[in-house]
Amino acid sequence: MPNPLGGKDGGGSDARFFTTQKKGEMHELRQELHSMEKNAKVDAVKKVIASMTVGKDVSMLFTDVLNCVQTGNIELKKLVYLYLINYAKSQPELTLLAVNTFVKDANDANPLIRALAVRTMGCIRVDRITEYLCEPLSRALRDEDPYVRKTAAVCVAKLYDIAPDLVQERGFLEVLHDLISDSNPSVVANGVAALSEIAETSGRDVMKISAGVLQKLLAALNECTEWGQVFILDSLAKYTPADGHEAEGIIERVTPRLQHANSAVVMSAVKVILSYMEIMGGSSGAASSDPLRNLTRKLAPPLVTLLNSEPEIQYVALRNINLIVQKRPMILENEIKVFFCKYNDPIYVKMEKLEIIIKLVSEKNIDQVLLELKEYATEVDVDFVRKSVSAIGRCAVKLERAAERCIGVLLELIQTKVNYVVQESVIVIKDIFRRYPNRYESIIATLCDNLDTLDEPLAKASMIWIIGEYAERIDNADELLDAFLESFEEEDPAVQLQLLTATVKCFLKNPEDTQEMVQRVLDLATEESDNPDLRDRGFIYWRLLSTDPEAAKLVVLGDKPVIEDDTFRLEPNLLNGLIGQIATLSSIYHKPPETFVIRANGRNMPDSNSVVEEEDDSGDVIEEGDEEEEDEEENYEDENDVQKSNGGSANAGGAVDLLDMGGLSVDENPTTPTNDDPFQSNPSETPLKLTKVCSAEKSGGINILAGFRQKDKSILMDIEWNNVASAQPLSSLAIQLNKNAFGLSPASQQIVCNPAILAGSTGRSVIELVLNPNMLAPPPPDNQSVSPQIQIAIKNMATSNVFYFAANFDLAALFSPDGVLERTTFIETWKNIDDGNELYGTVSDLPPTSTNIDKVKDKFHSKHIFFIARRPVPNAPGQEVAYFSMKTITNMEFLAELTFKSGVNACKICVKTESNNYGLLAKLALENILKD
Repeated sequence: MPNPLGGKDGGGSDARFFTTQKKGEMHELRQELHSMEKNAKVDAVKKVIASMTVGKDVSMLFTDVLNCVQTGNIELKKLVYLYLINYAKSQPELTLLAVNTFVKDANDANPLIRALAVRTMGCIRVDRITEYLCEPLSRALRDEDPYVRKTAAVCVAKLYDIAPDLVQERGFLEVLHDLISDSNPSVVANGVAALSEIAETSGRDVMKISAGVLQKLLAALNECTEWGQVFILDSLAKYTPADGHEAEGIIERVTPRLQHANSAVVMSAVKVILSYMEIMGGSSGAASSDPLRNLTRKLAPPLVTLLNSEPEIQYVALRNINLIVQKRPMILENEIKVFFCKYNDPIYVKMEKLEIIIKLVSEKNIDQVLLELKEYATEVDVDFVRKSVSAIGRCAVKLERAAERCIGVLLELIQTKVNYVVQESVIVIKDIFRRYPNRYESIIATLCDNLDTLDEPLAKASMIWIIGEYAERIDNADELLDAFLESFEEEDPAVQLQLLTATVKCFLKNPEDTQEMVQRVLDLATEESDNPDLRDRGFIYWRLLSTDPEAAKLVVLGDKPVIEDDTFRLEPNLLNGLIGQIATLSSIYHKPPETFVIRANGRNMPDSNSVVEEEDDSGDVIEEGDEEEEDEEENYEDENDVQKSNGGSANAGGAVDLLDMGGLSVDENPTTPTNDDPFQSNPSETPLKLTKVCSAEKSGGINILAGFRQKDKSILMDIEWNNVASAQPLSSLAIQLNKNAFGLSPASQQIVCNPAILAGSTGRSVIELVLNPNMLAPPPPDNQSVSPQIQIAIKNMATSNVFYFAANFDLAALFSPDGVLERTTFIETWKNIDDGNELYGTVSDLPPTSTNIDKVKDKFHSKHIFFIARRPVPNAPGQEVAYFSMKTITNMEFLAELTFKSGVNACKICVKTESNNYGLLAKLALENILKD
């Protein structure tokens, strides 16, 4: 009979510990923790763990829980150790009280307790604990019980992350190498895992696989657990065989793993085989081709089998297969049917299957594929239908002999008159025309009959391109374009650009009937538009047409390069790198790991280009990189490249440890504490507007607002902390900036909030920034504008939570108070700057204070933008031009011309500078000040 009170005999009885507790629960818990009854004490610790799990602060019970560690009960000991791991960083002094228990348990007769003690000491990331860890760890690595040895192996990797020098001094790396030769396969697997982790952390090859080690790894492969097999296979993938014969021998031992039930083991085995096939393919002689053909046949079935798994595993498998078919399409060339979509496949699986179908399509199976794609085009999911129609066009671009059949299918789909099908068909037909010029233009009439259905920018732009390109074959081309021109100002920029070009093409082919139309579109582009791309193209066309129409024909109507098939679009070097990363996040994102994994360890290392993963306090791997967050900027560079600012003291190697934030402790004195701002603005100054840069969901319950300003030549970043949901008061933080376009870094990495910011309250900090040449990011190529983003990492020292965000820097915060120029110097500088370095823009909806030049002078002067001169515009009543200069602290000069018109709340801006990369930011700074 089940226990109605939910006691120990009831299933899932521990759920009762998560129920809401009444008031005064801490006092009751403290009493229960001191109970003499064993079961009551165990239940009390479970309640503490449950409260800790749901986010309650139970750190005040630290000593009471710690007293429970002196027990022979393994369950109670595990619970206490779990509590200690969680609160060790916030209570390091009290944690030392448990050291004697750890050391004693490491010598216990029970191997489970010995392993538990070593594991817990490794997870407590407190420096003073590590000195006590070495002796128990050294004994555990040579323990007679394999469970203790395999636990100790992982502990070495955790210790290396805290104290790498200590690991090398005590010879733990050599002991790990000895464990690879252990008689127990689980110990071998954990030894390999620990060495791999250390190799990635240090950037050095500490694995050193020799011929003897290789044979031991292959022998352990057959006996260890499935995750142990993954570790061993991953290490084998990094090993380079001496020749094709050795590679063939290793592959023969690895091939049985392809039949494993665990998909991770299968993918790791595939990675090893693909890596070694390169070496086998490089050997000479006809004999090498037979093993390769046999391997190709063996690789197909396991990959196909993965597609019978759950949708999530299917998707991961498909992303990996996408890479594999780009590298070796022969493996799955006869298995295209497997990738045909099922009616109940999730949309993300269907989309990925379509990509692979396009890569595997050939002249042998094109008819079968077209029938399938045509069927998909009648589905109800709009995105899937669009992708299917696009796939038909890509098949036509890829297979020249099948292009006519693909166009036939597209025409059938156009006849359905379904809006989104017609629009996607027009887009892909434009690509087919560009791939095969002057071959399929007979279908243009059908496309023109469906103009009324086009309402999306890309479809409109494609149709306009077709009309302009083949205007001589369309009798009423000018009328069709004229219909689009009626809504020119409301169209998307892509449509406007195509309309401009198509109208000029039409004029060059038929100047008599289209002169008025081309004049109208050029006026719209150059005088009415604020889009710089459209205006520039309009001016170029205008000058070409007015000076040399024949040259205009050569430029606008010249032969265009035929577009290429982009089915296999990854660069060979990138593809080879991603093949080596199969079964990792890289193979899902199709990006190298360094583009989305942030280096957590900033220790001085010989090679900083290795893949780095961030570890949390328990040693688990945290990999950053959600595609939805790519726009934020989490693409931090290797933190080894980031040097400390001039104002801060350099650590051991001059590098920054993002996890420990430069080794700062809460005892160090910050330079800019909260609520004691030495750079406080005067009450008469306009308060700085802060922008929200990080939401509470990403930063442990704290909303963050930030802004930049300058005060007495000091560059300051104001940060407002809004504690929305963090139970832990915000008291001490550390900050690190990534390399940026301005070379800025914090003068001090520590931020102290005094008083602490409690939940529901708000505080403000002012961080002084200094110029540091080592923090200057390389300029973008081809005079492209630098990014205004500064990527920032903040560590909450109380919770050890590290979060990342990006804030846009206002270039006005760099403007120097000594940036004024003499009039003669201004005129000479203006003339010397090439006209190609001019940037234009129009800012509208200005407040009254920004349409009066005298008031603008005062507003600009407060931002260190200095007035030079003003003059009326000839033959333009009511218009006046004002000239200003500004210079940054880094000696970049910017000259500005502002044009105002009486009664109009808008202003035209022209900026000239030799610092091309920063011109756009200077223009934006002027616009923001005017709008303020």
